[in-house]
Amino acid sequence: MNRNLFTLVAFILVFVVGCGPSTKIEKTWTDPSFTPGSVNNYKKVLVMGLLQDESTRRIAEDKMVAAFKNVTAIQSYQYLQPSDTVRSAVESKLRNDGFDGVVIMRLTNVEKNEYYVPGTTYGGWYGYRYGTGGYYQQDKTYYIETNFYSLQSNKLLWSGTTSSLNPSKLDKGLDETINTLREQLQKQGLVK
Repeated sequence: MNRNLFTLVAFILVFVVGCGPSTKIEKTWTDPSFTPGSVNNYKKVLVMGLLQDESTRRIAEDKMVAAFKNVTAIQSYQYLQPSDTVRSAVESKLRNDGFDGVVIMRLTNVEKNEYYVPGTTYGGWYGYRYGTGGYYQQDKTYYIETNFYSLQSNKLLWSGTTSSLNPSKLDKGLDETINTLREQLQKQGLVK
């Protein structure tokens, strides 16, 4: 293969792999008693984003609500009051208002890894060398756990953890996480 063509192919492969999704499912658990046909029973769910600050929480809840297609989803910031602190009272209120389930997304960990990227040198004419110095780089991996609770059976129905490597922006990172979760939930028959 021509050296220039080989270099071009290698560059394209690195570019395509580097632009791949940075969010992936790390692990999931589904209640053994769950059957995919029971998803039709979930018509109204409360969505909660327990994230780092109020604006992030609201953005996440808005995005999660938008991702639900065949279910009425309500943001917790629009439904819950500051006085709603007793779990049993909140669950009773939810049931009385026709909610079937609760979806909770929370940031569980931010893992930081620092590594050294060595410098490079290039040979020049007459022994002259030039290049770049090495540097340290830090990767951040955000782990988000999402739980789907059934108010009908009063138990955890599904749990999943996603990891996102170096999300460039909050919106993009949340979109990737929510899309990854939606695909997984659809695959497992939990949502349509």
